[in-house]
Amino acid sequence: MKDFYTRTDCRLCRSESLETVLEIGSTPVGDDFVTAENSIRHQPTFPLELSVCRNCGLLQLPGVINPELIYSDYLYETSASLGLEEHFINYAKRMVDKVQPKADALVVDIGSNVGCLLHGVKSLGYSVLGIEPASALAKKATDSGVETWPMFFNRETACMIKREKEPAGIITANNVFANIDDLTDMMEGIAELLDHDGVFVFETGYMLDTVQNTVIDNVYHEHLCYFSVLPLIPFFYSHGLELVDVERIPTKGGSIRGMVQRKGGPRVVAESVTGLANLERELGFEGMAPFSNFVKRVEEMKRELLALIDDLRAQGKTVAGYGASVGVTTMLYYLDLKDRLDCLYDDNPVKFGTFSPGLHIPVHDSSKIYEHRPDYILNIAWRYANPIMNRHEAYLENGGQFISMLPVVSIINREDR
Repeated sequence: MKDFYTRTDCRLCRSESLETVLEIGSTPVGDDFVTAENSIRHQPTFPLELSVCRNCGLLQLPGVINPELIYSDYLYETSASLGLEEHFINYAKRMVDKVQPKADALVVDIGSNVGCLLHGVKSLGYSVLGIEPASALAKKATDSGVETWPMFFNRETACMIKREKEPAGIITANNVFANIDDLTDMMEGIAELLDHDGVFVFETGYMLDTVQNTVIDNVYHEHLCYFSVLPLIPFFYSHGLELVDVERIPTKGGSIRGMVQRKGGPRVVAESVTGLANLERELGFEGMAPFSNFVKRVEEMKRELLALIDDLRAQGKTVAGYGASVGVTTMLYYLDLKDRLDCLYDDNPVKFGTFSPGLHIPVHDSSKIYEHRPDYILNIAWRYANPIMNRHEAYLENGGQFISMLPVVSIINREDR
């Protein structure tokens, strides 16, 4: 496969009626933070734009980066996101209680990262297997007691698991379902591996929340799809599967957790499925209006924020940024922040001393805030604004100020807390 290609058809319905919604520009692989010795090397950039399928309504990226470029040296660990590790421990208990798999069932997690979910499942007495293409993460998971195969999941992988293990009572894909370009191959693999009464449980960003809450930082090359219920129902059905339950959850700026079984399986389709499908219709997601409004809000935020930062810098004020995630890379490029921020601060030790992808803005341990004493800090990791400001109350007490960009552009000082 080439490093990059642009597809012209929808990943779910194969229609070629794709309409561009938002052009972010060209960015590098979003999590490719580099060390000082590599900061002088050029990092290739790839087009990043959002399109919607006018046939089924799937919001998606037509541009696809070769997954080997993204995942071979993948850095992100589930435990690095605030609250996510605890979320998966609770998720494991709730999932098992709801599905009630047989006592010796095999649970397979696709894109299992360091095994947070499977640790919880294993503690409940089930056999587990992780599938994780990032070899370093797979090794870390295996070393911690969760058997993990370093590979991508597809039909071939499913056949291998069946040969060496057994059919799966539960297959999970959490925050990775949207990262797969060939969803047909994935569904064929799930249909191959799933036990006759098994379930496929997926957790993924919910398009409705992404659009309504202006979660633009969830738009990056890894996230190829932004799912909603309406296009998923016929897609699963076309693969001999059916969506039987769906639940809205708050993680990642707004997500859904869906449960899928073989068509005509033992579970009755819950009212939640038709309920969310009807909500999407009522809010106009069968048309273009919600997407147009999303773009207007994003563009207005950009104009207001840059005017504010440029005014502060013209006054001689220093401005830094908070956050060094893959989503932050999207924001740095879309908002044209390269020459507007002196540095970035973060709480993930893996990022300390690195430079942001492409723009090569230095990343520091957030404890350096008190040494550098910037006048303003732009909270690029805006969904974690309260935990970040709680952690750095001393910065505010000493006269520092945070800049919020979403849901509204504003300045927050100690009087506002």
